[in-house]
Order: sequence, then structure tokens, then C-alpha cells
Amino acid sequence: MTLNGPMDADSSVPKVIMVTGGTGLVGRAIQKVVEEEKRKDERWIFLSSKDADLTSREDTKRLFEAHKPTHVIHLAAMVGGLFKNLKYNLDFWRNNTLMNDNVIHTCHETGVKKVVSCLSTCIFPDKTSYPIDETMIHNGPPHSSNFGYAYAKRMIDVQNRGYNQQYGHNFTSVIPTNVFGPHDNYNLEDSHVIPGLIHKVHIAKRDGTPLTIWGTGKPLRQFIFSYDLARLMIWTLREYPEIDPIILSVDEQAEISIKEAAELVVEAMDFRGQIIYDTTKSDGQFKKTASNEKLRRYLPDFQFTPVKAAIKESCDWFVQNYETARK
Repeated sequence: MTLNGPMDADSSVPKVIMVTGGTGLVGRAIQKVVEEEKRKDERWIFLSSKDADLTSREDTKRLFEAHKPTHVIHLAAMVGGLFKNLKYNLDFWRNNTLMNDNVIHTCHETGVKKVVSCLSTCIFPDKTSYPIDETMIHNGPPHSSNFGYAYAKRMIDVQNRGYNQQYGHNFTSVIPTNVFGPHDNYNLEDSHVIPGLIHKVHIAKRDGTPLTIWGTGKPLRQFIFSYDLARLMIWTLREYPEIDPIILSVDEQAEISIKEAAELVVEAMDFRGQIIYDTTKSDGQFKKTASNEKLRRYLPDFQFTPVKAAIKESCDWFVQNYETARK
């Protein structure tokens, strides 16, 4: 993988790369990778929701006027786990649609050279064949549990194609599978699978209580470590030539069950108490196996961090940063 390849023909002109949602899980990971592999021709700006309300067109314009980015990685989104999505589908649709349109249209208005937006595998049809690939995004309705978020994210692909067709813009998107790592959201009401498990195991170990896992533990997921995703997103910004989305995922063979993920967290945190699966809670979508064939065509030798090592690093980070972690 070449992370240090050319971004534009004129490498003497510094690139100003603005990252929305830059203090979240993926933004923090990108920041770490960028700091480790500094380039003189790039200036990176990592922004949070404190810097602007991206649902406001005026706030978004002021942000672009202040920083004058030449390139944008758009990570900002209203996000949450299964149960938050079930309760607030309309809010997920409205807020994400507003943010995406404001950011992408302002990139058009201000002459941004390249935009990489972050989608999600939940945008794919609920009823589909597996593995899913980049050609299948719009083939049917997404899962009913998070249709608001899923449709809002799908529309980024529609916008990218529209801006390319009408104006020739180089706006694209990536589709990561389930991301986890340091700086995750560990709030038990709306966290994703692995950070939720990490927090639950920590509490159960601290209090000497059983560990209760929602659902049967049978659903399958491809988990990608945030630092691996960061490297791939930086590569996408610098080198990926297509407008069409690209799935950023571990190989299909690396898919594991929620139960296996829980066992890895339990092992990493040395929890020895009782484990209970609450089967009255919804499992959500059983599987959404994604093909990374396109990614492998571009980067056949990319090495993903083994999931056991990545989960161990994530657990250690949470324990060490418990007081300040998002929870």
C-alpha cells in the first residue's frame, strides 16, 4: 500500500485537508496515522461539532471560509446503535441529510478538489445475496431498523454521481464495515457492538455481576480496526481514482459472530464471571457480509490487524482512559 503517493499533479502546492467529525473514533485514528507519517505538502485540520453546526448552511459556509480546505474527509454524522436507530429514524434521516448536503454543496461552491465521505454497510438492501458489493447499494430497501440513517447515507452516493456528471467533481465515498478502536463511543444506550461489550465487561468485572449480552450472539459481522480504516481512508483521499464507492473491509473469511467478539473481549479483559445472553432483545440484521474484492484489486497486500490483537488494544485503551472515554 502506498500512503505517500501523489495526491495531485502539482505537489508543490500544500493541500489543506479538513476532516469533519475529526474527534470521533475514525477521526482520531486518522489523526494518529497522519502524525506518524507526516508529509510536508499536507496540512490537516480536525474539526468537531463544537466548531460548527453542520445542519446549518450558514455555519457550514463560515467553517469553509475560515479554513479554506482543498480536500475534505467527511465523517460527521448523527450515529448510534440499533436501539437508538429504532427510536429516532426520522431524526437520523433529517440531521444526516442536512449535514451531508451542506458539506458536499459547500465543497462544490468553494472549489474543493476532492471529497471522501464515509458511508456504512447498513445502507445495503436488507433482502440481498451475499457477499454484498459496491454495485448493490440501491437494489432494494435497507433494514427497517435504521432506514433513516441508511437512506441519508445512500444519498451521498447519489450526490457524488450528480456533482461528477454535472460539474466533473472528484467526490467519492467509502463503505467501512463495523469499526472499533480507541476513542470509540462506549455509551451503553447507543454504542456499537464492540465498545458496548467492552463497557459491559468492565462494569461486570468491577461490580462482580454477570455479563448480560443482548440477543443470541449468533449474528455475523466483519469488524475493522479504526487504525486500519484510517490508513485506507488516507489512501482513498490520495490515490483512489473512482467516483463509485469502495468497500473498506477485512476479508470475508475474517467475519465473526457477536458471541466470538464477546469472548475476545472477555479474554482481553480477564473477565471470569457468568455470561448471560438476553434473547428477548433484538439481534438486528443477522449478517451483512461484504466483499472487499475491489479493495484487494487496488491493494492486494494490505495487512489488517488481527482481530484478537485489535480488540486487546481497544480494551486496554478503554481501561487506561476510563475517566475521559465517551460513555
